[in-house]
Amino acid sequence: MNKAKAYSAASATAPMASTTIPRRDATENDVQIEILFCGICHSDLHSVRNEWSEFMPTVYPIVPGHEIVGRVTKVGSAVTKFKPGDLAAVGCMVDSDGTCPECRAGFENFCPNMVLTFNSSDKHLGGVTYGGYSESIVVDQRFVLRVPSNLNLAGTAPLLCAGITTYSPMRRWGVANGKKVGVVGLGGLGHMAVKLAHAFGAHVVVFTTSPNKKEDALRLGADEVVVSRNADEMQKHVESFDFILDAVSADHDINAYINLLRRDGNLTIVGAPPKPLDVSAFGLIMRRRSLSGSNIGGIAETQEMLDFCGKHNITADVEVIPIQKVNEAYERLLKSDVKYRFSIDMASLKSE
Repeated sequence: MNKAKAYSAASATAPMASTTIPRRDATENDVQIEILFCGICHSDLHSVRNEWSEFMPTVYPIVPGHEIVGRVTKVGSAVTKFKPGDLAAVGCMVDSDGTCPECRAGFENFCPNMVLTFNSSDKHLGGVTYGGYSESIVVDQRFVLRVPSNLNLAGTAPLLCAGITTYSPMRRWGVANGKKVGVVGLGGLGHMAVKLAHAFGAHVVVFTTSPNKKEDALRLGADEVVVSRNADEMQKHVESFDFILDAVSADHDINAYINLLRRDGNLTIVGAPPKPLDVSAFGLIMRRRSLSGSNIGGIAETQEMLDFCGKHNITADVEVIPIQKVNEAYERLLKSDVKYRFSIDMASLKSE
């Protein structure tokens, strides 16, 4: 067993603070990674503050972080995909049973025995898994991903959650050249959705409540920007979209967007509003539209996403911070005061 420097929270109200955590020795199938950058996802904040206690209660101390990019330092004797010195990444999960129908179909993210990167049962050391706000991590090679060498590493980290969360439903619903795609909300997820939909060749329309985001949306790859509070602007797009990705986590009128779908169009929710949304049955029935949800993607699809981003030179827009500013970053995240993701430079942990 090894000790690793990390940042953890001791309770729902405690700030993140410096600590050391155990990491297992690499077994024959394991890859040991020195973490270079770790993105901050909104779910880190929810978990640290135990805001998802109903379906995912937090076990303290918690070390969050599931947008991990680093360099391989050691591999087990049975590891064939990686060697020391390779760039590698780890996303939201670090294990699954490998035998269930979901795993066999390449959907490890739906495995009933999936092990999350943090706050999941740790079958090796007992207790819970610890995430990427640390100097190193040891992960089964099946859950380690290759990083394209041309990509900026700080901006690559958020691809492991925000990237795959927006890429997966676009692939599922056939976003491609000639399709009209809407993105609702221009935050951490939304800005990735715009970049990806643009790279797929779609005509991209961003919906936002903030007129001042127009210029940025166009810079990111949007073809049009609609201020969603403007009824006339919304009316212009009725029954015209093939696909809409809804990345808003606040309460909002989803029917206004369902009505913008053409026949057989789909709206996929990736934001997570705390209260149930009211959905008009007629909005779906009259045009055979569908409403669905999506989370991340399986390992193969996540690798496909990284390779796609490498080919199109896509990374997240990040503000790089030292780990010592993580509590301040959380407060700013609550106010949406970041464009568009925080990425922690883990070299800053060495000074702890």
